[in-house]
Amino acid sequence: MRIDWVNKLQHLLQTIAFCLAIATIQYAFAPERPYAPPVAYSVCIGIYTWAFIDLGRELFPSARETGWPAGMAGVLLVVGGIAVGYLLGNATADLACRTFGWYAGALPLDRTAELRNSILITVMAGLVGTYYFYSRSKGAYLERKMSEANQHANEARLKLLETQLEPHMLFNTLANLRVLVASDPARAQAMLDHLIAYLRATLSASRATLHPLADEMDRLRDYLELMAVRMGPRLAYALEVPEALHAIPVPPLLLQPLVENAIRHGLEPQVEGGRITVRACTDANQRLVLEVCDTGAGLAAGAPATSSAAGRSFGLAQVRERLSTLYGDQGTIELIAQPAGGTCARVQFPYKSTNP
Repeated sequence: MRIDWVNKLQHLLQTIAFCLAIATIQYAFAPERPYAPPVAYSVCIGIYTWAFIDLGRELFPSARETGWPAGMAGVLLVVGGIAVGYLLGNATADLACRTFGWYAGALPLDRTAELRNSILITVMAGLVGTYYFYSRSKGAYLERKMSEANQHANEARLKLLETQLEPHMLFNTLANLRVLVASDPARAQAMLDHLIAYLRATLSASRATLHPLADEMDRLRDYLELMAVRMGPRLAYALEVPEALHAIPVPPLLLQPLVENAIRHGLEPQVEGGRITVRACTDANQRLVLEVCDTGAGLAAGAPATSSAAGRSFGLAQVRERLSTLYGDQGTIELIAQPAGGTCARVQFPYKSTNP
C-alpha cells in the first residue's frame, strides 16, 4: 500500500481550515462565550474524522483506482468516521478545555440543546467535507481515464496513418517496377532487391509511435536507393544529419512522403532531374527542424507556402495529421519556394534529447 503523504497533508490542512471556519461561525452566533472551546471541539472532531476516513479508505482494494471504496464499504466508512470523530474529538476537546481552563467556570445551561447542536453540526460538516474530497478524487479519476482514452485513440490514429502511408508508397513503387520489367530487366531486378531490403527493415522495426532519427534516415536511404534505380543519374541525394541528433525520437515514416512528393512533383517533371537534400538541426526553442529540399520544378508561380493544392497532396495531408496528433499546435509543416529554384518542406516539432 503506497500512500501519497503530501496529498494527505493537503487534505488535513484543508480539513483544519474548514473546522476553523465552522468554529468562527459558531462564535459569531454566541459572541458572549469564549472562542477557544468551539475551536478545540471543531478541530479535534475534524482531525479524528479526517484520519478515520481519509486514511481508512486506503485499506480498501476497491479504492486503489478511484480513491474511494465501492458500495456499502464507502457508506460505512463515512458513518464510522463521523461517529468515531465525534466521540474521540469530544473527549479530547473536553480534556483540553478543562486542562487550560477555557470554559472559565461556565458550562452551557442547556446541555441537551448543546448536545443536539453539536451532533447536527458534526454530521453536516462530516458529510460536506466527505463530499468535497470524494468529488475531487472522482474528478481526478475521470481525468486520468479521459487522458488514457485520448492517448489510446491517438496511438490507434497514428497506426492507421502508418498503414495508409506504406501501401501508398508500395503501390507507386510496384507501378514503377512494372514499367522497368519490360524496358530494363536488370534495373528492375536491382529495384526489387532494394524493395525487399526496405520492406524487411520496415516490417522488422518496432511499431512504436516514435523511433530514433537515425532509423528514420536509414529507412529514407532505402527508399531513395529504390528511386535511384528507377531514375538513374537524374536523382542525386544527400542526408545531412549531425551525429548528436541520431538518438532524438521522431515519428516513423514522417519524411518519406515528403521525399516522395519532392521526386514526383519536383524532379520528375524536369528532364535533367535534380537533387534532394534532407537536413536536421535544432533551434533555440528546443525544437527539431527537419527539411526536405529539392532542386526541382518548384511551387507554382504565386502560390503561397502552404497552398491548398499542396495541402491536398496525400503525403502532406498525412504529415500534417500526424504532427497535429502528436504535438498539437507545436508541430508545423510549411513549403518554401527556394530562390534558386526548387522547394523546401520544413517540419518543426518539440523534442526531448535522450542524451544524459
